Amino acid sequence: METTVFYQFVTGVPQAAAIWSALFLLALGVLAVLVARPEGDRPTAGPSPAVPTAREVAAAAIVDRRRYAEEVAVAAAGAARTAQRRRDAWLASQEQAERAWARYDEADTGARRFAGSGALPSPATPRTPAEYAARERYLHRAATAAYWRGDLSMAQLSDVFGHRHGWDPRRHPVEQEALLSRSIRDARRADHQAAASAERAAWRAAELAAESARALAEEACAAAARLRPSRAPARRLVRGAARPAVVARWRPARAG
Repeated sequence: METTVFYQFVTGVPQAAAIWSALFLLALGVLAVLVARPEGDRPTAGPSPAVPTAREVAAAAIVDRRRYAEEVAVAAAGAARTAQRRRDAWLASQEQAERAWARYDEADTGARRFAGSGALPSPATPRTPAEYAARERYLHRAATAAYWRGDLSMAQLSDVFGHRHGWDPRRHPVEQEALLSRSIRDARRADHQAAASAERAAWRAAELAAESARALAEEACAAAARLRPSRAPARRLVRGAARPAVVARWRPARAG
């Protein structure tokens, strides 16, 4: 029994070795094929794109230049409209500054009438409660009239009625009038300074807009000129073709 089992083992080992050797060789062959042709597992690429011809490249360049010229023309038109609006705004601010100066000059002229009033003594009036009440009513009426004319702001009118910042109702009406005229002059001076600053800012904005519009207009003209076909090569060709005929006409004949 043991001899039979040993015999079968000895005779079966060579067969198993032969089978494993065949499988090993088959695996090596498949691996070699895969290494030698790795593109077999990769997706096949599509056909290579066609190379554009010189005529197609030139046509595409013309299309690009035309599109650029249209875009620059639109931008130049918008810049021109912006420049016009900025110029109109500057002219309006200039008129406002001129009106503010005229109002200030008028207020300054009115304040100068009371320039020497401080050196004169106040008129003698009875200092009674009725007199002080009358002075207060005069101050309130004058300040209210100045407010409705636009000479005083609401804050200044509140100071008058609140008797703040030097507004004393016990002063004589002449003194009140001088103080009121100086306040109006100072307020109009501040208005003129603000209007002048706004006018200068509007002028700078208008200048910048005009420069931008000019630059875009020049670029739009240059872009449009690049779209027109050039005639210079044709003229050179004509001159080059005409020159040999002239030379041949005046060339002396060779002797002999």
